[in-house]
Amino acid sequence: MTTPTRWRESSHSGGNEGNCVEVGDLDGRVGVRDSKDLAAGHLILSRRRFAALLAVVGARD
Repeated sequence: MTTPTRWRESSHSGGNEGNCVEVGDLDGRVGVRDSKDLAAGHLILSRRRFAALLAVVGARD
């Protein structure tokens, strides 16, 4: 039996006119999706790649 993915809103979402990014734990990998367009699917990244993405995005704040 597979456990459903628990998605959570990014701490940086909400202040951008309702644009929300959600992340979810996908068996040791990280899923990233647009909460306003769930039909578009999601990206799957290794934890290492996700950390690199956060470093790049954080450097732009």
